[in-house]
Amino acid sequence: MTNYTHITPKALFALPETIAYIDAGNDCLGALGFTEHGRAHAKRCGDHAGSILRALNFPERTCELAQMAGYLHDIGNIVNRVDHAHSGGIMAFTYLNRLNMPPEEIAVICSAIGYHDERTAFPVNPVSAALILADKSDVRRTRVRKDAIIATDIHDRVNFAVESSELHIAPEKKTCALDVTIDTEICPVMEYFEIFLDRMVLCRKAAEHLGLTFELIINDTKLL
Repeated sequence: MTNYTHITPKALFALPETIAYIDAGNDCLGALGFTEHGRAHAKRCGDHAGSILRALNFPERTCELAQMAGYLHDIGNIVNRVDHAHSGGIMAFTYLNRLNMPPEEIAVICSAIGYHDERTAFPVNPVSAALILADKSDVRRTRVRKDAIIATDIHDRVNFAVESSELHIAPEKKTCALDVTIDTEICPVMEYFEIFLDRMVLCRKAAEHLGLTFELIINDTKLL
């Protein structure tokens, strides 16, 4: 019988290999002009994914798997932005195998990573659904890079316009609400929908997988 290693989220996030993969992927996207996909995004996605499942009373180990999937979900950007979910899932498979994690846990993490990107995304399990919600709700000013040209890039402009973004899980109401505050002098609400509508539809599907109704609130107005 194989003696597998119990990997914790804290231990995984602190490993030099994890940090190197996240940093390198973020550097690649920086060269392409994309928003921040570094340690802050990875930590936020991981912690939020875990918190979503904890709020819904999932087993603690399932919550930890969601955290770890969140930490690693963008490492495929090292290979290429295109299909980074698929390459990231394969990278995570190799990496976690080397760390001697149990195969059933590796399978959950890799499926969550592999199914998180819009073009091929689907909430195939609770960990996947939580990762989708955590990832797609991470819209904030601090993700805009210092050399960004806000006036000409709609993605940077929308992120820069977001003053706050909070995802609220209400198990008793069976709702998942993304509450966003936008400076409409920087970006009208319509521009938010222009680039994020597909993500919001995906969040709705992920919420439904967890038995929740997804709501979008922008500037105190419920839009979905």
